Amino acid sequence: MNPIRLLTSSELCLCTCFLLVLIYRGWSQLFYDWTVSYSQLAPLGVDKQVIVINGMFPGPVLYASTNDVVNVNIHNYLTEPFLMTWNGVQMRKNSWQDGVQETNCPILPGQNWTYSFQLKDQIGSFFYFPSLLLHKAAGGYGAIHLNNLPIIPIPFPQPYKDYAVLIGDWFNADYRDLRASLENGVFLPHPDGILINGLGPNQARFEFEPSATYMLRISNVGLKTSLNFRIEDHPMLLVETEGSYLIQQYYDSLDIHVGQSYSVLVTAKNQANGKSYYMVASSRFTILEHSGIGVILYPDAAGDPVGPLPLGPGLSNYNFSIEQARSMRWDLIASAARPNPQGSYHYGTIPITRTLILENNVMVIGSKRRFTINGISFMHSDTPLKLLDYFQLNEESKYAAAAALPSSATSVVDAFYRDFFHIVFQNPLLEVQSWHIDGYNFFVVGMGWGLWDESKKAGYNIVDAVSRSTVQVYPLSWTAILMELDNLGTWNLRSQNAENGYLGQELYIRVKGVRNWLDEQSDISARDEAPIPDNVIKCGRAADL
Repeated sequence: MNPIRLLTSSELCLCTCFLLVLIYRGWSQLFYDWTVSYSQLAPLGVDKQVIVINGMFPGPVLYASTNDVVNVNIHNYLTEPFLMTWNGVQMRKNSWQDGVQETNCPILPGQNWTYSFQLKDQIGSFFYFPSLLLHKAAGGYGAIHLNNLPIIPIPFPQPYKDYAVLIGDWFNADYRDLRASLENGVFLPHPDGILINGLGPNQARFEFEPSATYMLRISNVGLKTSLNFRIEDHPMLLVETEGSYLIQQYYDSLDIHVGQSYSVLVTAKNQANGKSYYMVASSRFTILEHSGIGVILYPDAAGDPVGPLPLGPGLSNYNFSIEQARSMRWDLIASAARPNPQGSYHYGTIPITRTLILENNVMVIGSKRRFTINGISFMHSDTPLKLLDYFQLNEESKYAAAAALPSSATSVVDAFYRDFFHIVFQNPLLEVQSWHIDGYNFFVVGMGWGLWDESKKAGYNIVDAVSRSTVQVYPLSWTAILMELDNLGTWNLRSQNAENGYLGQELYIRVKGVRNWLDEQSDISARDEAPIPDNVIKCGRAADL
């Protein structure tokens, strides 16, 4: 019989590290089967054809954890082509699954297609929504909750319960009529109201147990309206935004712009004394103020809240909003999806390889009003760029540097893997702009009034700026971001304001390795970028290839 040998300290350490790696890399295969169809609903008392998922509006919450592989089989029972995109999910090296018009052919009516993607190194609160034909104006959206792996501690006590809180403006008009108006140069009207979880005033209800702490995962899923969110007599501890943990601070209210997501902790009162409380999402920077109203219910609540709604900031108080945005800071000590602290990534020390100045505007092109980036309104081709690249089909594209005259073109920014971009969004208009970049988070290093110039760099936050995927730009102002292009693929940069994006305010960033610019697309290693899916839908010039 061989004697038992005890492990040395170095061997024990090595085994422990190996076990931790196995636990960290652990993941599950998740399968969802979603039917997308119409249903007649009246969230604000006016009957309307709404897009539902498995009969639900909003759609089901997509629950997952870091590194899980998600498979979502979507059955399209609409009368029009359909795509779903996953706002804030980075689709690491896999823009084939991004669900926007230049990466995917649509799912035709009566057909189905399965998205398959890994939630690589991500945690946080996000949402999904339909990306084609202004379908978002009819609903079709839902929440995404990405939890930490058990081995990664969260930087706050475990909440008693999570609630998805989807807030957004709502238009009683049919989405087809809104779309036709946009195509005729008539912009969206003022919204008819604000919904909370797809429901009208006093219909969304959240049950609180005394002294329990709840995580509210809040997303602005609307079309164009910035919203202020608050809960009567309940301060909110802000802890996370779009996959990044923040220095924890209490807020009485939060401005949440179109496409943005936040997670807050709310601790219930020890005794509610029979009261219930208002939850409010009110419009910001609009001529008329609209409010979505929810209800916080305690076990002994005698009924709905009474009295006035809790006050928010002044309707046009931009200074409140920009100062609140500047107050948010990245938590350098907390670990998010990976064991190492967030602050171990020193973005402020990385040399900038390229600066882009992107100015949004609205211009007349031909006889129609269109939204532009640097004078160019995006024009979709008959075949997604991703397929054109893969099959080496010729397609003329233009980088939106600064068009001499307003024009329509397929705007593409070509970049090398690991480039480090400095992007300045300049907004010369009188409305808040909201920008999103698929495939990435970026660092919001500065924002201010007026025109940006080189001197503004001196005021950048190069230590603990918030890392996120959607950022606001206030009227007559600028916002600057830093972003490492460490995710190969073709990625959509778009206005989150639905009418702007629908009428051309977007472009694509095409990121390849140095050698991939010379190689055939089909020769790209799977280690660099995911291969074309076996179930890929082909259309346009690639239909028969």
